[in-house]
Amino acid sequence: MDDSLQQASRRAFLKTSAGSALVIGFALPLAAQRARAQANSNTNTFAPNAWLRITPDNRVTVVCGSAEMGQGVLTAIPMLLAEELDADWALVSVEQAPVDTAYNNPMFGMQATGGSTTVRAHWQPVREAGAAARQMLVAAAAAQLKLDAAQLRTEKGHVLAPGGKKIAYGALVADASKQAVPAKPTLKAAKDFKILGKPTRRLDTPAKLNGTAKFGIDAQVDGMLVAVMARAPIAGAKPKGMNEAKARQVKGVQKIITIPGGVAVLADGYWAAKQGRDALDVQWDLGEHAGLNSAKVASLLAEGAANASAVAVDNGNLKDASANADKVLAAQYEVPYLAHACMEPLNCLAWVKGDEVTIWAGTQSQGPAQGILSQVAQATPAKVKINTLLLGGGFGRRFAPDFTIDATLLSKLSGSPVKLIYTREDDMAAGYYRPASLVKFEGALDAKGQATMLRADIGSPSIMAASGFMKIPDNGVDAMAVEGLADQPYDIANQRIAYGRAEPGPQVWFWRSVGHSQNAFFIESFIDEMAAAAQADPLQFRLNLLAKHPRHRAVLQAAADKAGWGKPLPAGVKRGIAVAESFGSYVAEVAEVSVNKDGVPKVHRVVAAVDCGQTVNPQTIQRQIESAICYGLSAALYGQISFKDGKVEQGNFHDYPVLRMSEMPKVEVLILPSSEAPGGIGEPGTPPIAPAVCNAIYAATGVRLRKLPIDTALLKKA
Repeated sequence: MDDSLQQASRRAFLKTSAGSALVIGFALPLAAQRARAQANSNTNTFAPNAWLRITPDNRVTVVCGSAEMGQGVLTAIPMLLAEELDADWALVSVEQAPVDTAYNNPMFGMQATGGSTTVRAHWQPVREAGAAARQMLVAAAAAQLKLDAAQLRTEKGHVLAPGGKKIAYGALVADASKQAVPAKPTLKAAKDFKILGKPTRRLDTPAKLNGTAKFGIDAQVDGMLVAVMARAPIAGAKPKGMNEAKARQVKGVQKIITIPGGVAVLADGYWAAKQGRDALDVQWDLGEHAGLNSAKVASLLAEGAANASAVAVDNGNLKDASANADKVLAAQYEVPYLAHACMEPLNCLAWVKGDEVTIWAGTQSQGPAQGILSQVAQATPAKVKINTLLLGGGFGRRFAPDFTIDATLLSKLSGSPVKLIYTREDDMAAGYYRPASLVKFEGALDAKGQATMLRADIGSPSIMAASGFMKIPDNGVDAMAVEGLADQPYDIANQRIAYGRAEPGPQVWFWRSVGHSQNAFFIESFIDEMAAAAQADPLQFRLNLLAKHPRHRAVLQAAADKAGWGKPLPAGVKRGIAVAESFGSYVAEVAEVSVNKDGVPKVHRVVAAVDCGQTVNPQTIQRQIESAICYGLSAALYGQISFKDGKVEQGNFHDYPVLRMSEMPKVEVLILPSSEAPGGIGEPGTPPIAPAVCNAIYAATGVRLRKLPIDTALLKKA
């Protein structure tokens, strides 16, 4: 990846049009300078390199640089800006930004969406953009009215003066454009918020309801060809034979092109392209991975854990702690590779015309895509235009560049606009999985039942190495392989957390909550084991180890109280509890679960308590926690990508199930008030659900589940 893609823009910017609209941009953190508004009286439109437009009709348009994949950024970003602007929310709209360094995510240094960072990264700068605009509008009104600005206030898109006089923002845009941009605009105190923290309907919902919303798969241009690819079944595989003649016999097939990603059939429409691709019957040379199977994966992970020498945490004296312990525990936990299973299959429409590239796609990584595709098409980055459309599910998968690269390359080679579409089976087998992972635990308890030692040796592939833009540090620890373990909150004096890299072969990638997704299952299950060995209540055992972590304690206690921890339940129903901090937020979940005579668990109710710092939209928080629980529960009950003879065994929802509506538990979300900085919310609800459910299953059956997905055969024997 071009190094320039990883550098945050450190320039402030502000452009205005004097006659019709005020355009405000803001400086990213640590900006070296602030720009001054420059009038352009020759146009009534604005270049899309700014965050705010106010037009004479008093309408406010917020331009959002983050991708909308259901997590609510197209509402959150406008709420941040409108709050400080004192805009009339009924007149606020939002549009998707083009690719531009002006919209770089300050936490990433590039324009990209992931890691539950959008609100965290933009909490300060977007609010400053709104506050600066408000001060400029007030200054313009003060000049018109010949009053001191201190005599004026703002409310719902108007500047209010003594005596009841008020001026709409729209009437002030020309004069406001001439005002100096405040170097450090004053932000509101939380007690004065009128929009932030209030339940707010999403701005993108009406278009989704009336069918006008445009997702990536909706993109089309005249003359485009549709491509479906025969993709390599595993990294490094190469085609060794195909029936090209048979594929060309399919009506509508126009071209067959082999590229590094596989063999593509280009046709007049999707069905012809798919039929042509299937007729190719490509034979693959699987190379070194020809014999890969799930047993070999498990063996390699175990080997990695056994040789874990990259030490992330090393405190105290484990040998003495073990020797002096009243009880010593050992356990091995394991999780499989997981697919993202986005509801909208991956797709990208690309059009390479000479030295210009235009794509239409639901992508999480516009900034990196611009640099990458400029290299693919041999164009300058400035000549690459990214149209970001809505994403029908992302979960990290659409951060990957494969679908945009292949579509662009096919367009360049064919000379036509090309819309590349993956079948679901294509994506299931295309790699980019949540890493399979295994951990070997040792723990010790003293005679009072207090935890005195914890050792965890992890075997897992490296996402950092697979990403292409991160580097494993010199100590050899992949931060994402150990997150949630290396920083686990329990006050245990003697600890060693170590990582052993294991690379069975499949491409790994970011998956919703990344390393926390498996490591919360690992640590919260083993802590439960330690509580059982100490004959202690699982909640109280945790609380006793969290004296130094009040936010963990608060969400645990809140979830337990709300769920009625310790109170009677219907016969056969038991509770389990788990807590995890990830992406700056704290979430505890209590699951109420029963297991039928066939060993099938039923999750009846989940109570989640969340502390995500200061909030933007409580409706979004609740829905994202519900969504994350659904996603994590699907993985715990069913999720698994397995291999046989070098190929993925799963293909679609019939053999990679997701939670059905009838299986969704009742979810109650309790949002704790907080004055802390905002945390993320798209991912933190996922990590605690698997351990909470498995801990409840242990309480109901006495069976400790140490491997996912849940094996009902083990429970049937209980």
